[in-house]
Amino acid sequence: MTATRTELGDLAEEQQEFAALLRSLADADWRRPSAAAGWTVADQVAHLADTEEVAADTLTGGERAFAVAVPRHRTAEEFTAAGCRRGDGLDPARLTAWWEESAARTRRLLAARDPGDRVAWGLGMTARTFATARQMEHWAHGLDIRDALGRPVDEPARLLRIAALGHSTLRYALARERVPWPRGRSLRLELTARDGTRHTVGPADATDVLHGPLLAWCRTATRRSRADPAAWRADGELADLALRYARAYL
Repeated sequence: MTATRTELGDLAEEQQEFAALLRSLADADWRRPSAAAGWTVADQVAHLADTEEVAADTLTGGERAFAVAVPRHRTAEEFTAAGCRRGDGLDPARLTAWWEESAARTRRLLAARDPGDRVAWGLGMTARTFATARQMEHWAHGLDIRDALGRPVDEPARLLRIAALGHSTLRYALARERVPWPRGRSLRLELTARDGTRHTVGPADATDVLHGPLLAWCRTATRRSRADPAAWRADGELADLALRYARAYL
């Protein structure tokens, strides 16, 4: 395997945990609303299965590569909705099998890529970052299911990759909202896990610092439920903007 082992390992672990979550669901759970407005649990799985197919075709230059598939729709939202609708009429077993097969294909393809290879997903990213982006997608959509069903959310070590992705995509997130990056500012995250362990993301000499819970930052970066404002301490303008606009996905 020439692609970086750690990112692929974390992606595989995230998907194994997602598979275990799906196996734990009752048939009725698949029809329940998820924590994402307008999406059922089945929609969450269909979206991941569909985008894993697009991911694989992006890596191979296939007919459903990102740069080909998305422009076929008027908006990115329409593209996403169409993927969800591909799961309509599939029972849980068939929906799970579709996702498992497409996810396994993407992992195999990533394993054959050099970590620095460019992947034409959105604005483009390295194969290493793409593996983490797929991990983030599975974590976030798994979170939508867990939150809806009242399931606990763990803090495995691999969660730090999603935290770092939320930090590295901040410039994109601000540009998407047409918010200028504050001149001369940089950001460090000081994040605390439930067990009290502290983690740092970003330069030691950053001008701005955001202090808060690790899990809450990952929720913020994936635009899931936000933490109580009292949980944060934002030192500097860029830290405030990160809380408002962080977005780790396209």
